[in-house]
Amino acid sequence: MALSFDGTITKPHFDRTAFKIKGKRIFATLHEPSGTVNLMLTLALQNIFCKMSKGIHPVANKWGEKGWTTFDLKIVEKGIIQEGIAAAWKEVSSEVGKQLQ
Repeated sequence: MALSFDGTITKPHFDRTAFKIKGKRIFATLHEPSGTVNLMLTLALQNIFCKMSKGIHPVANKWGEKGWTTFDLKIVEKGIIQEGIAAAWKEVSSEVGKQLQ
Protein backbone atom coordinates (compact mmCIF):
# COMPACT_ATOMS: atom_id res chain seq x y z
CA MET A 1 0.00 0.00 0.00
CA ALA A 2 2.69 2.48 1.00
CA LEU A 3 4.51 2.17 -2.31
CA SER A 4 1.41 3.37 -4.16
CA PHE A 5 2.01 6.93 -2.90
CA ASP A 6 3.93 9.28 -5.17
CA GLY A 7 7.66 9.46 -4.59
CA THR A 8 7.76 6.61 -2.07
CA ILE A 9 10.88 4.47 -1.79
CA THR A 10 11.95 1.77 0.66
CA LYS A 11 15.12 1.55 2.71
CA PRO A 12 16.25 -0.80 5.47
CA HIS A 13 15.72 0.71 8.93
CA PHE A 14 17.14 -1.48 11.70
CA ASP A 15 14.89 -4.60 11.72
CA ARG A 16 12.21 -2.88 9.64
CA THR A 17 11.51 -1.68 6.14
CA ALA A 18 11.17 2.10 6.02
CA PHE A 19 8.90 3.88 3.57
CA LYS A 20 9.92 7.43 2.85
CA ILE A 21 9.46 10.15 0.29
CA LYS A 22 12.55 10.18 -1.97
CA GLY A 23 15.38 11.93 -0.13
CA LYS A 24 13.11 13.00 2.72
CA ARG A 25 11.67 11.70 5.99
CA ILE A 26 10.26 8.29 6.80
CA PHE A 27 6.47 8.16 7.06
CA ALA A 28 6.05 4.43 7.80
CA THR A 29 8.05 1.43 8.98
CA LEU A 30 7.01 -2.18 8.49
CA HIS A 31 8.01 -4.95 10.90
CA GLU A 32 7.08 -8.12 9.03
CA PRO A 33 7.75 -10.64 11.85
CA SER A 34 5.21 -8.97 14.16
CA GLY A 35 2.82 -7.91 11.40
CA THR A 36 2.87 -4.26 12.46
CA VAL A 37 3.46 -0.93 10.78
CA ASN A 38 4.40 2.30 12.56
CA LEU A 39 3.05 5.48 10.99
CA MET A 40 4.10 9.11 11.51
CA LEU A 41 0.91 10.98 12.42
CA THR A 42 0.13 14.25 14.09
CA LEU A 43 -0.87 13.83 17.73
CA ALA A 44 -4.44 14.79 16.81
CA LEU A 45 -4.60 12.10 14.12
CA GLN A 46 -2.97 9.59 16.45
CA ASN A 47 -5.76 10.21 18.95
CA ILE A 48 -8.46 9.73 16.29
CA PHE A 49 -6.95 6.54 14.85
CA CYS A 50 -6.41 5.00 18.30
CA LYS A 51 -10.16 5.25 18.88
CA MET A 52 -10.90 3.37 15.63
CA SER A 53 -9.47 -0.04 16.57
CA LYS A 54 -7.97 -1.90 19.50
CA GLY A 55 -5.11 -2.76 17.12
CA ILE A 56 -3.92 0.87 16.95
CA HIS A 57 -1.86 2.49 19.70
CA PRO A 58 0.98 4.99 20.21
CA VAL A 59 4.48 3.50 19.91
CA ALA A 60 5.44 2.63 23.49
CA ASN A 61 8.33 5.06 23.89
CA LYS A 62 9.20 8.74 23.29
CA TRP A 63 8.46 8.29 19.55
CA GLY A 64 4.83 7.61 20.45
CA GLU A 65 4.69 11.01 22.15
CA LYS A 66 5.75 12.54 18.82
CA GLY A 67 2.90 10.91 16.87
CA TRP A 68 4.41 7.58 15.82
CA THR A 69 1.55 5.11 15.94
CA THR A 70 1.51 1.30 15.66
CA PHE A 71 -1.10 -0.43 13.50
CA ASP A 72 -1.44 -4.22 13.97
CA LEU A 73 -1.98 -5.53 10.44
CA LYS A 74 -3.65 -8.70 11.76
CA ILE A 75 -6.36 -6.77 13.61
CA VAL A 76 -6.95 -3.41 11.88
CA GLU A 77 -9.22 -3.31 8.83
CA LYS A 78 -7.48 -2.76 5.50
CA GLY A 79 -9.40 0.48 4.81
CA ILE A 80 -8.30 2.00 8.12
CA ILE A 81 -4.68 0.99 7.47
CA GLN A 82 -4.86 2.62 4.05
CA GLU A 83 -6.31 5.82 5.59
CA GLY A 84 -3.50 5.84 8.16
CA ILE A 85 -0.80 5.41 5.53
CA ALA A 86 -2.35 8.18 3.43
CA ALA A 87 -2.43 10.50 6.46
CA ALA A 88 1.20 9.74 7.32
CA TRP A 89 2.33 10.27 3.71
CA LYS A 90 0.40 13.53 3.51
CA GLU A 91 1.89 14.79 6.79
CA VAL A 92 5.46 14.10 5.69
CA SER A 93 4.89 15.34 2.12
CA SER A 94 3.47 18.62 3.43
CA GLU A 95 6.53 19.01 5.69
CA VAL A 96 8.72 18.48 2.65
CA GLY A 97 6.86 21.26 0.83
CA LYS A 98 7.31 23.61 3.81
CA GLN A 99 11.04 22.88 3.91
CA LEU A 100 11.43 23.75 0.24
CA GLN A 101 9.80 27.18 0.60
